[in-house]
Amino acid sequence: MKIDKVVINDKSPCFIIAELSGNHNGKIKNAINAIKYAKKAGADAIKLQTYTADTLTFNCNNKYFRINHGTIWDGTTLYKLYQKAHTPWEWHKELFHVAREEGIICFSSPFDKSAIDLLEELDCPAYKIASPEILDIHLIRDVARTNKPVIISTGIATISDIE
Repeated sequence: MKIDKVVINDKSPCFIIAELSGNHNGKIKNAINAIKYAKKAGADAIKLQTYTADTLTFNCNNKYFRINHGTIWDGTTLYKLYQKAHTPWEWHKELFHVAREEGIICFSSPFDKSAIDLLEELDCPAYKIASPEILDIHLIRDVARTNKPVIISTGIATISDIE
């Protein structure tokens, strides 16, 4: 596999991907610093997540959309969590630019076609399918149509999901 100009195979050294996710705490300066620190720490790439609360879930307050798993988010709805944790789409262009300036590959996990469209406008060099989306054949098909490398996470997938 080749991501940007980096060849990744069984003979190449480890390819290290830093995760930005919601670790910016709602501030673009934190996101920019995370990119710079990831590069300084030796990461080869930084990965974003491209979604909005509206593209990922429903604004619903019933028990099926409320977090109750022993975390700091207990009692919060998924919608409110995703509103707070998402990386605003209007930041993406600048984050990709900063990453290129720093010499670190920037790519993303999209969660729907509109996210892929945005990322294609930014010349995203690769995509990652998050493990909860491993059975989203439409998403995988849409990402595959970009003809870019795809990493499919199996983190929370079952063996039958993977098969």
